[in-house]
Amino acid sequence: MAEPVRADGETLTPEDVARVARENAPVEIPEESREKVRVARERVEEVVESGDPVYGVNTGFGELVDQRIPQDDIERLQLNLVRSHAAGAGRELDREEVRALLLGRLNALVKGYSGVREVVVDHLATMLNEGIHPVVKSRGSLGASGDLAPLAHLALVLVGEGEAKVDGERMDGADALATADLGPLTLRAKEGIALINGTQLTVGLAALAVVDAERAVRAADVAGALTTEVTMGTTAAADDSIAGVRPHPGHAESARNVKRLTADSEVVESHRNCDRVQDAYSIRCLPQVHGAVRDAARHLREAVEIELNSATDNPLIFDADETDPRASGTENAAVLSGGNFHGDPLAMPLDYLTNAMTELAAISERRVDRMVNPNVQEDHLPPFLTEGSGLRSGYMIAQYTAAALLNENRATGRPSMDNTPVSGNQEDHVSMSAQSAFDARAAVENATTVVGIELLCGAQAAEFLPDDLDHGVGTAAAYEAVREVVAPLVEDRPVHEDVERADALVASGLLEERVEDALFESLE
Repeated sequence: MAEPVRADGETLTPEDVARVARENAPVEIPEESREKVRVARERVEEVVESGDPVYGVNTGFGELVDQRIPQDDIERLQLNLVRSHAAGAGRELDREEVRALLLGRLNALVKGYSGVREVVVDHLATMLNEGIHPVVKSRGSLGASGDLAPLAHLALVLVGEGEAKVDGERMDGADALATADLGPLTLRAKEGIALINGTQLTVGLAALAVVDAERAVRAADVAGALTTEVTMGTTAAADDSIAGVRPHPGHAESARNVKRLTADSEVVESHRNCDRVQDAYSIRCLPQVHGAVRDAARHLREAVEIELNSATDNPLIFDADETDPRASGTENAAVLSGGNFHGDPLAMPLDYLTNAMTELAAISERRVDRMVNPNVQEDHLPPFLTEGSGLRSGYMIAQYTAAALLNENRATGRPSMDNTPVSGNQEDHVSMSAQSAFDARAAVENATTVVGIELLCGAQAAEFLPDDLDHGVGTAAAYEAVREVVAPLVEDRPVHEDVERADALVASGLLEERVEDALFESLE
């Protein structure tokens, strides 16, 4: 059984999200987090008993904030909130997206500032561990007040409504809960708004995006190093001295990668004293461009790690002694309304990642062109990497696909720059962070495919190197990894199958695993 992931509100990482979302790692809630949940709930109960008007507890929502709700209607208020906000549209979230959403919501609630009962977080944990996946519409979030509509679709299942999938079977919410011996919840004061008010769709998608983006840029270093070899480029541009006088961390890391991947390369050594003075920018500036992409992904990672372990609903429940005395609440409990649900801390770095992955795809596509284009490729390479070009097209159209994916990334908008006021203009500035997350994930997927195409062409170009020249340690492992899934291209064939296999090699992490194993063995 996989090692459990701790939902403690403090230590969740993007890798934890990926493990739960993709590998079905179980989730556990430590006792210290449970105690925080119980204390926060006691404070909510105290506020309810006081009868004082408190937003989210006994008032309306959004524009209806001034509407006072009678004590007898508080539970109905929370149920109505969930039902009315389940207004999403578009495709349904896939399995890993739903699991990321569930985990993010659970981890935010166990921080102990939301005021839900312990049974609520237990239901969420059981749903993850037993594979109960709410059917959630993907569109409808504005990223403030958080990801309301998607989270409401999730919460419907907790109250026995909506739909969920269990082992691929679609069923209504109550039946889905029953598969794990759970009953529908009757939401108490504050629990409806606590469940739907937050950035958990955005941060769940962002966590998966940053894991995938970092893998893509590491694979791009591998593909770029192989391209450098097969185009008879030099690795001198990756020298430590160059990185040292412009010390961006990503630059240095990518430069080191190129050097270690091409260590002991007879191909590189074979033309050390050739007449070429400099390589094209797509080869020579690899460390600078890949490095900038690394730094952009690192920026998003920092934001995601904070957000995963943050309380993002509204209002939040605090110890009265620790807050502004003007806060609403009671002697022991302070209820503060604020804006932690606003998605801009994620939306902006997500749009930054979209820009960065577009650049990664752009430089990779240019290296593909240098391998296939007869007007710029080296003399030892045949047009479009195939003998008998003209009769055969080789990998000509693979470069078209790379160009199409690149253009798709370039045409993607930057949602955080937009704003559409809602809720009677009470919510007059929103982040569009969920759309930023969807766009960033799409940009990562496209860039990953482009890198796969470069890797595919690099392996094919290697077939035309002199037989007596060996690759570097890492580039040899990359070549062998490609050849395990794609045979050399001799006669024309449906190239989409080659592209799909190379893409999977990168996206799965298998390429990185094979290369790192080879590099480690070389040190023994």
